[in-house]
Amino acid sequence: MAEKWERLVEALGPADAWATASELAERLGVTTRTIRNYAAQANAGGTIVESGPAGYRLDRNAWAARRAEPRRGASPAVRVARVIRSLIDATDGLDVHETAAANHVSDSTFEADLARVRARLEGTGLALVRHGPAITLEGPETARRRLLGALFRDESARGMLELDALRAAFPEVEDFRSALVAGLAEAGYAPNEFGLNDVLLHTAIALDRVARNHPLEATDTARAVPEPRPDAGDGPLAPLLARLVVEHFGTSVGPADLAHLAKLLETRAATRTTDAARRGAADRPLSPRSGLVHRIVTSASSVYLVDLDDDDFIDRLALHVDNLVARASESSFSRNPLTSSIKAAYPLIYELAVYISSELARTEGITVNDDEIAYIAMHVGAHLDRRRSRGERVRVAVSAPAYHDVHTALAERVRGAVDDDVEVVAAGDDDAGTADLVVAVMAPTAPVERLVVVAPFPSDADLERVRAEVVLVRRARRRARLAASLSRYIAPELFVRGMRGLDRDGVIRLLGERMIASEVIDHTYVEGTLERERMSSTAFTEHLAVPHAMTMSARRTAIAIAIDDTPVDWGGAHVNVVALIAFAESGRAEFQEVFDQFVEAFSERENVQRLVQGAADYPGLLAELARLMEPHAG
Repeated sequence: MAEKWERLVEALGPADAWATASELAERLGVTTRTIRNYAAQANAGGTIVESGPAGYRLDRNAWAARRAEPRRGASPAVRVARVIRSLIDATDGLDVHETAAANHVSDSTFEADLARVRARLEGTGLALVRHGPAITLEGPETARRRLLGALFRDESARGMLELDALRAAFPEVEDFRSALVAGLAEAGYAPNEFGLNDVLLHTAIALDRVARNHPLEATDTARAVPEPRPDAGDGPLAPLLARLVVEHFGTSVGPADLAHLAKLLETRAATRTTDAARRGAADRPLSPRSGLVHRIVTSASSVYLVDLDDDDFIDRLALHVDNLVARASESSFSRNPLTSSIKAAYPLIYELAVYISSELARTEGITVNDDEIAYIAMHVGAHLDRRRSRGERVRVAVSAPAYHDVHTALAERVRGAVDDDVEVVAAGDDDAGTADLVVAVMAPTAPVERLVVVAPFPSDADLERVRAEVVLVRRARRRARLAASLSRYIAPELFVRGMRGLDRDGVIRLLGERMIASEVIDHTYVEGTLERERMSSTAFTEHLAVPHAMTMSARRTAIAIAIDDTPVDWGGAHVNVVALIAFAESGRAEFQEVFDQFVEAFSERENVQRLVQGAADYPGLLAELARLMEPHAG
């Protein structure tokens, strides 16, 4: 386990800004006094957590230096990683007493460490075997390598670089990476930069193990590599890897190692481009799953009223799904560092990805985790971004003195700076009175609700302010519509103040019972909501969860809200607001906007805090929601 104070470091790590003790306490589910204790513990070996009037901030340089320091025997986690690595390398095993002495602990402490080693080995295909004082590790070479990779990622995530020597031993890895990306492009593959790092790690592990006389055998490869696709053939990846390993590392690996690395590259970090796949497919489908993906995408389009009917999109997604199924078949998923940000910024797109993933999981008999869902969301989002209209129509009136062509030149500059859904009119036109925004060289004498004053020959900064104001106009409209929807959907009996003592399922059932009593949904909908939650957490932001089923089977559309100033653990997030949303079939068209805007409105921590503090009862809830949805609210 990580040291408790490292939770504070992890919370401070993603941002450079200061965070108050209250914010951190709320995020970690502890008291402000505990936060002060964590900071003191973190700084015991030198200051890495700065403190001041604005709160706490991580000194990244000091933390990097701390991580690089050797931490012999610093914690059980460090020793467990070191012992496992030693067991993997030791052909003849280890002596218990000698290993305890090498780790500077007593025999009794080391016995406790061995219990932790056994716990860490569960589910890996490896076992710790003991004969008197001798301990050995039994299991296939592929399992040893997977465990090395997992240890490396675990240690790196906690800042304990016990396995960093593995990477440091191969300084050529960066040049190897660049050459590999270029080779993939030439061979007709699109690289996944996130998955590529994992393949590089496994390449380094393979070179390390081969150098220690532990190569893969053909029997290991048969167990480790998923069944190839029917149309895969030999492919260009194994020869590419073989050449680059020799060129950059001055060594070679055997056929089994090469096949294993090529399959990892193909399934985790390289997807054939549609052009390359078409060249090799002749008249056959690009993927054996093209028909399946088309059916699932068609169903998703119907359920969510989103146009996904595009052959190129379906072909690209099908090729990705081939690799996803290969990874899922051996529970070797590709990590996605953008998962949390995608969920928070694009909740509807992520929800579409959850629907597609759930159908794939059901049809293929696989599990699809959050990271893999996020990759599908990236495919969906990229397609929709290419197809979508930029936004609602906004009318902008431009006011400038009629001197030569100054007024027309200004209008043209503004027109060229905004999207096609912005109508630019002159201030003197009959329609200008209905303008949503006025752009003027001089402020008008009569008050204007939304005004941007610019120079006669506007700078880039002037035009950026115009674009920003257009965004605010559209957001204000959406929030006004959301406010009207919320007043209809949230009835007094659907508001709950307090969730203490309940876990995630308990809160869902509590709100579900309120909706059942109001004849909005039935028990089947509640079970469907719990099933959706098991697929992927609905904590779209750190403080807000929006549980819901994937069917729009409610008798009428409604929202049940639970609020508590003490957060509930929601799949790792600490949420203060839970909104169970139930949509009726007739509410499909409204689902997109309400869902997206609800998450957007509560993605800002300040909004959640206002709601938690002010919504002590139902009238307080409505008052806070009204303030939040004011036209000029951020």
